[in-house]
Amino acid sequence: MGMILGLTGGIATGKSTVTGMLRERGIPVIDADQIAREVVEPGKPAYEAIVRHFGREILLNDAQIDRKKLGEVVFSDEAERQKLNAIIHPEVRRVMREEAEAAEANGAEIVFMDIPLLFESKLQYMVEKIVVVYAPADMQLARMIERDELEEEQAHKRLRAQFPIDQKRTEADFLIDNSTSREETERQVEKMLSVIRTELKS
Repeated sequence: MGMILGLTGGIATGKSTVTGMLRERGIPVIDADQIAREVVEPGKPAYEAIVRHFGREILLNDAQIDRKKLGEVVFSDEAERQKLNAIIHPEVRRVMREEAEAAEANGAEIVFMDIPLLFESKLQYMVEKIVVVYAPADMQLARMIERDELEEEQAHKRLRAQFPIDQKRTEADFLIDNSTSREETERQVEKMLSVIRTELKS
């Protein structure tokens, strides 16, 4: 029997770097964000529900959902954000479980579920162990301002929408500190995988 791990972190802590390292090693990583994009495509059940609730003004000319417009609505209104999550999350969870089962059926011993809002959405029950990719909050801010070209206030607002990274690190089974060099991150990934493999053998 294999192991399903949850991979999470905070905005700009470098989770995609770690995801890349896992994939390079042939380890399946199921991407919640990618699935969340797929389940809201025209014709999918979540799409229909979103259009019913938020109205056609959140659509682009080609009938795709205008993510920026929808984002503006839900980032400024907590009740609307929860409504959107209530539509999308059950679909995402269903597809993630299907993909994890398929990976295990294909012989994968270790499967990662990349879930950015694992704690916020209380999805700990979906995984056996939790890996948190960590960078200090001031580094998160600096990276967001540089990478996403956000104003400092916008960056702070996005950060506040998530649990603080220092809170997440206390609940991690494995912590990958991504605040120094790529080589150092890679070394921690290797160490984590060898610990997991040892556990699976025992």
